[in-house]
Amino acid sequence: MRLVERLGLAALHRLEPERAHHLALRALKAGLVPLEGGPVTSPRLATRIAGLTLPNPVGLAAGFDKNAEAVAPLCRAGFGFVEFGAATPRPQPGNPRPRLFRLTTDRAVINRFGFNNEGAEAIAARLAASRCAVPRGLNLGAGKDSPDRAGDYAEVLRIAGPHIDFATVNVSSPNTEALRDLQGRAALEAVIARVRQANAALPRPVPLFLKIAPDLSDAEIAEIAAVAMEARLDGIIATNTTVRREGLRSAARGEAGGLSGRPLFALSTRVLARLSFETGGALPLIGVGGIFSAEDAFEKIRAGASAVQLYTALIYEGLSLAPRIARGLDRLLEREGFASVAEAVGTGRERWLREPAQGG
Repeated sequence: MRLVERLGLAALHRLEPERAHHLALRALKAGLVPLEGGPVTSPRLATRIAGLTLPNPVGLAAGFDKNAEAVAPLCRAGFGFVEFGAATPRPQPGNPRPRLFRLTTDRAVINRFGFNNEGAEAIAARLAASRCAVPRGLNLGAGKDSPDRAGDYAEVLRIAGPHIDFATVNVSSPNTEALRDLQGRAALEAVIARVRQANAALPRPVPLFLKIAPDLSDAEIAEIAAVAMEARLDGIIATNTTVRREGLRSAARGEAGGLSGRPLFALSTRVLARLSFETGGALPLIGVGGIFSAEDAFEKIRAGASAVQLYTALIYEGLSLAPRIARGLDRLLEREGFASVAEAVGTGRERWLREPAQGG
């Protein structure tokens, strides 16, 4: 299975990145991609977060399947939970192409998609028509030219909420103008209030997460943590892509957009640890950014994450990476004497708190 996957990845990497991604999704829908067949699990890996039961804490991040085109296959790929989107109330084309760039030397990607998607109605219809053995969520976005971005988040949740298990308020994409301004206290409180109102009106309210940027100062992280706890959010996802470019070697390093992949690991993990400190471990955190191995996932957990998500590493390693990380994490937990993921959360936080602040 791994050989077939490697050959497929080599062929895809000869194509323009966005075209390769579309072909990969088509192959996934057609059943041409070898899959695990279901979630990897064990007593050590089983995780509870924000009322959700995860067979393992390794999730799929938003952006891989923006339009929920391959829900059923992704739910069988070995992940403990999956996230689709980002979705906006109405379809939008996003930014002009090219807008996706591989930085192979750096094991990274730069994208400037700009919330391209087919709209909440189409995405909700696909979610409604599919089944999933693991919790599935939707990343909520705002329209590029919307005069009421808070209302956009609420509208997407109103439309798709009945067909998901959790929702993520994405105020941290660098590819929609001024979107990150919504991370300030007043704007963030307004967004959360509208989303909570829409959530309360659903037949079955879902856990609400907030996805934040890595390019934040300690003071900004502290303020976001305070707002999230005051608003009784269910968790924070740390982090989205970065606008920083230090240390990159690949030819495409100067492209505009958000950088993800290996160079994001330390930056995003430091933000994660700072959030864990500011919340006192009282708010579940999901770690994202630069995870390529079970050791990386374990480090995120020790920095304060109760679960993790993958995306960019899948471009280089394939979907088999998810079950490989889950099994490797199980072995690491056993080796280090932890009976569960929950026991390991935050046990290595102090190391990352000693790292110098990156944002601001």
